Amino acid sequence: MKIFKYKFTRLLKALMIVGLILCVVGFGVNLYYCLSNGVKHAADPVYPIMQYVLMFFVTVVLFALLLSILVRSAYVIDGKVFKTRFGFIVSKYDVEKIEIITLDRKTNKLTVTFTSGEFMVIVVKQDWYEEFVTALLLSNPKIKYDIISLENKDLDKKA
Repeated sequence: MKIFKYKFTRLLKALMIVGLILCVVGFGVNLYYCLSNGVKHAADPVYPIMQYVLMFFVTVVLFALLLSILVRSAYVIDGKVFKTRFGFIVSKYDVEKIEIITLDRKTNKLTVTFTSGEFMVIVVKQDWYEEFVTALLLSNPKIKYDIISLENKDLDKKA
């Protein structure tokens, strides 16, 4: 099994960290209001209880989701299965259904195209492109690997 970590931009990492901080602050503020005000001043105690429970639930779930996205996002090549993990969200693809891998040197993007015509842009470190392609080609040697070079407008075929 080969794991390739997802490469987030600095801005996206910063936004996720800000989101984590906001979740902690939201949890703390909700806890403060829950302990200081409670439900004693409410005419109907059901609404404040629902509000506190909902705010605790939302902040905890959002914190867990953002943290899992930040820590567990990766591409996994496991035998005949190609998985994309984005936090808790996992998608599985059959390696046999991958038709073409294209490396565009002009845009520096690695694209995986499936037999159905769907495609996926792979976002990993540029140093890992060759290792990623090699792992996929070992799983399915029938995959066509194309490189679009800077100098040549045509497609350079490799494999």
